[in-house]
Parts: sequence; C-alpha cells; structure tokens
Amino acid sequence: MRELRKKKIAGAKKRRFKPIVCKPCWELKYCPYGPLVEFFPLPGPELPIRVVRKHYKEWLDAARRGELKTEAEIFRAIEAILCLRPGRWSWIEGFRSEELSCSVFGHICPVFFEAEPLTETHQDRRTSRTIPRDVMLQVARRDGQACRVCRRNVPDDEIEFDHIIPHARGGTTTTENLRLLCRACNRKKRDTLKGVVSDDPLGRKRR
Repeated sequence: MRELRKKKIAGAKKRRFKPIVCKPCWELKYCPYGPLVEFFPLPGPELPIRVVRKHYKEWLDAARRGELKTEAEIFRAIEAILCLRPGRWSWIEGFRSEELSCSVFGHICPVFFEAEPLTETHQDRRTSRTIPRDVMLQVARRDGQACRVCRRNVPDDEIEFDHIIPHARGGTTTTENLRLLCRACNRKKRDTLKGVVSDDPLGRKRR
C-alpha cells in the first residue's frame, strides 16, 4: 500500500504534455511507424534511467570492442542501442508516459522525438511566422543579399524573407525553408507549392 502511494505521488509531480506535434493515430487511426516504435523507449519501473544508461554503455562497449560475432548478436546490439538512447529516456521522465505512448506497442511514439513542431489539427497549429534575427542573418549571408528569383542585389530596406514551403502549408521557419527575395518578387508569390513540387514527380519530359 505504501509503495502504491509513493507511485501516485511521483506520478502527480510529472507535467502534462502539451501537444505540439501531430500523433497520426489519433486522427488517422493509422501508425506510419509501425513496429519501428520498438526502437523507442518502453518506460516501466524495472528500467529506471540509471539502468538504461548502464545497459546502453554495455552494448556500445561490446560493439566497439568487436565482441559481436554473429549476425543475430549484431542486430540485437543495434536494436538495444537504438532503444536505450539515454537522452530520450531522460526527456520522457519529466512527463506522464501514458500520454506519449503507443496504444498498441506501449513504447513512446516516435512522433514526439522526430516530427516537426507542428500539428495537422487546425486548433493546435501554433507555429510562428516570426523569423528570429539570427536566422535572418544566416539566410542573408547564405544568399549573398541577392534575390533568389531575379538574382539582383537587394538594398537593406527592400529585403524580404520567403518561406519556400509556405507557412500556411506547414513550412517551418528555418534557414533550410527560407530564402531572400526582393519586395517585387515576394509580392508575386502566394501560398502555393508551385516551383517547389514538380508537376511530374518522375521527371519525364512533356512531349
């Protein structure tokens, strides 16, 4: 009884997870990761973080020393190293794991580690269009302060930054998804994927 009470108190201290990513199975009733979730943490009282770190180091050291001889041993080590990455286990310790876990496999859903910080649910889409100053400087340096469409040099007071994949269509505010445009070229663009997605994904020439 005392142990049960301790567990309840420990669970109450953990934060609720505020969803910032889409968990596809919630809305699509389909898991795009499938059995890959088995490579992600499976929390439980028998695996506290100190035990996770210990096992992770043992498998990593065995691989480094060349102690794995058979194909089965090598694949077992790969699975263990992928599953026991301590950073993931440390992160989930701050939350109620039942909110993050897969309802089929029990492991923590890969979405919480791998997905972009946006969601497919309209009410929860909260990614900002605001571009941090350091990101602006990185993009301006990379593009040489020249418009990526018309190629002319752009004066400081005419520089504008464009989301290559439009923000309205899930594009992120990162250096990889931003480009420098002049004011005239940026005004011509709309929330479209034209120029980003090919009309023919197979690259066939039109006759």
